[in-house]
Amino acid sequence: MGLSEKLHTKLIGNRNVTTSSLIPFEESWCYFACEVLDGKIYSIGGLGSNSSDPHSWDIYDPCTDSWKFHSDPNIVPEIEDSVVMDGKIYIHCGTSAVTSHVYAVVYEPSSGTWQHADADMVAGWRGPAVVVDGTLYVLDQSSGTRLMIWQKDYWEEILHCRKGLSIVMFDVENAGNMEGVMVSSSIPKLNFDDDVISCKCLSI
Repeated sequence: MGLSEKLHTKLIGNRNVTTSSLIPFEESWCYFACEVLDGKIYSIGGLGSNSSDPHSWDIYDPCTDSWKFHSDPNIVPEIEDSVVMDGKIYIHCGTSAVTSHVYAVVYEPSSGTWQHADADMVAGWRGPAVVVDGTLYVLDQSSGTRLMIWQKDYWEEILHCRKGLSIVMFDVENAGNMEGVMVSSSIPKLNFDDDVISCKCLSI
């Protein structure tokens, strides 16, 4: 993005993203998703410092150099993970402590609406996820570390590792004739009371 005399900052996680937008977006946020789709930045859900609508998302359009606010009751405040797949944004909102139900919704850009994601896909999304060459991979860390691949209508386990790994690297090219490397972290059982709040997947 080009710089101009007026600079406005949106706090994204621990990063300050500076834009030349004429409409400032300066509120601090946490527990939200940030993805890029069709050349636009999507800031989804989360909790704002000024008690803004938690069931909302904002879209930054570089062509107009502006943010646009949207709201949808299907979006929940605390988002754990997100991916872009098949031209859509998926957000994962964690597991209910009462029902053990995993909540996830998908954004359809053609209609600008959020809908509940495929139930079978959501049921297997139990860890950090990444999309490589259009294929969704998830590190299921509920029992050891299992690398799962979503085959459009079912989950397939392609790698099972032992518990306690601090780093997992998976070469997709050797396993599935696709280019790319998958890197992530698995948190072993800890001997103290600190809570692990997030694990991330990265594709290189």
